[in-house]
This record gives sequence, C-alpha cells and structure tokens, in this order.
Amino acid sequence: MAFDLPALSYSHAALAARGMSQETLELHHDRHHQAYVTALNGFVEADDSLKGLSLEEIVAAAYGDDARQAVFNNAGQHWNHIHFWNALSPKGGGIPGALEAKIIEDFGSVADFKDAFKAAAVGQFGSGWAWLIQKADGRLGVTKTPNGANPLATGEGKALLGLDVWEHSYYVDFRNRRPDYVTNFLDNLANYEFAEANLG
Repeated sequence: MAFDLPALSYSHAALAARGMSQETLELHHDRHHQAYVTALNGFVEADDSLKGLSLEEIVAAAYGDDARQAVFNNAGQHWNHIHFWNALSPKGGGIPGALEAKIIEDFGSVADFKDAFKAAAVGQFGSGWAWLIQKADGRLGVTKTPNGANPLATGEGKALLGLDVWEHSYYVDFRNRRPDYVTNFLDNLANYEFAEANLG
C-alpha cells in the first residue's frame, strides 16, 4: 500500500494572519512533504521487506541502519510532517488547562517551558526539529533531533508537539531569523490542544 500526502485540515491561507504565509504552506506541504512521500514509496516498492509495514514500523526498522539511511530520512520526514501539520492551528497559541498545569509542574512555568523549547529549536545546528515530549516516567521534557530523526526513533519519549526548523519551513516568512519563527510558533501557531490530546 502506497503512502499518501495527507490533506491539511485548514486552507493554505489559514495561517497567514498568524505568521505562516500561504506561499510557505504551498511550498512546504505540497512540494517538500510530497517529495518525501514520493521517495519513500519508491524505496518501499524496491524493497520487499518494507512492503506491508506501517510508517512507524519503517521508521523503527530503518533508524540507525546505514544501509537504509535514505529510507529513514524519507520515512522520518513523512512522520514528522504529519505531526507538524497537526501541531499548527489557525487558532493556535492558547494552552488548555490540563496541559498548562502539567507544563508548570514539570518546567516551573509556561515561560520556562517556552525558553527551553526555544533554546532547543534555535540550538539545533542545521536542519532538524524541536519537540515537546512526554518521557517514560510521565514527565514532560524538551529535546531536539537532527535532520529527519524524531522521538519515535530515538526512544526519548512520546512526541506531543514538534516544530520543523529546516530553513524551508521559515525562510519565506522570517528569512534567517529562526528565533523569531520559533517565538511566533509558540505564541501564535502551536496547537496546544493537539499536544494535550497526545498526553499519556
């Protein structure tokens, strides 16, 4: 079964007033994400051992396998982007009560959480991702991963909210100002309801 590019749950223009332009979404979703899906389907078609596996199973099977690095890159990026589109909302930025209480419990304050997340996102050298995760002990944490890696692959915890910090995700709107892009995500775009729904 071939993998498909998931449709956005909002229009390409829906996030423009909150700092992510229609041009960015058209390039990022319709072209970049589609390219990962197309490449992944090609790898699956050429490798019988991958056929019939779920996306999560392919990510797990390919992670850390040098011979399947290209498979992992595209499977990881497909998984990451499915998460990312859900992590954005035209009504983003507001943190619901249960998640806010958990953030305060584990980080000290919402401001401390945002500072930690921003440090991870800005501190990721080159391409990669920043994540709010729930660790095995139930506590929240922040981590970063390079390129197409993710907490599913690394086993660091369950991804609650992920931010793409590859340049194609922000260069149209913020040029090289990654810190401004991250702040705008946290304050205006982040779908904290989605993050709360991911809590274990």
